[in-house]
Amino acid sequence: MALINDFLSLIYPRFCEACDGLLYKHESFMCNTCLISLPKSNYHQDPNNPIIQALSGRMPLVNATSLYVFEKQGKVQKLLHALKYENQQALGCFLGETLYGDLNSKSFFNSIDFIVPVPLHQNKLETRGYNQSECFAKGISDKSEIALDTITLLRETETSTQTKKRKYERWENVKNVFALSSFETFKNKHILLVDDVVTTGATIEAVWQALKEVEGIKVSIASIAFATK
Repeated sequence: MALINDFLSLIYPRFCEACDGLLYKHESFMCNTCLISLPKSNYHQDPNNPIIQALSGRMPLVNATSLYVFEKQGKVQKLLHALKYENQQALGCFLGETLYGDLNSKSFFNSIDFIVPVPLHQNKLETRGYNQSECFAKGISDKSEIALDTITLLRETETSTQTKKRKYERWENVKNVFALSSFETFKNKHILLVDDVVTTGATIEAVWQALKEVEGIKVSIASIAFATK
């Protein structure tokens, strides 16, 4: 079997999604160099981290973290592009598993009842074929064995991309677009809200406008990347 795999790797070489370098047979999605060198946020170690600060006064949070710090034109951006536009769904799961591995020894997941990806509108979901945030959330769910909920939080209104929009424009673009199919599901529950990238926090805040009507709900956040100013 090892000989077959080696032969196939010669015919169908695999490349790192972050740097385009050739992957060795023991590597998946990213080379070991990128796994070590990409800018981890380690926000779970800081109770007053940049995500908490960005959303301070806008919504209450239990915890917040991000796997990476976003760097424009950097390797993290390349990873996100592959996940979002190149049908690399398994990459999203891999990144979710990586985040869980980083946080597994911490208390971050102890009280979480549901993992909830920020949903896409049905039209965009049909066009793309998958929700990149759901792929990431599934990786976390598979490793943590915490239930993945993809049906309670809904995106009722289709919006244009947030890319290149100013802070106020981002908020205007997403306000009043989220709703819940059930208020009972999240009642007195702690949910981990998952998105691919957090920039200004406009999308997360817009989700909160729907969630805040739920009695006793608590929210934490996890993302693949956080874009600092």
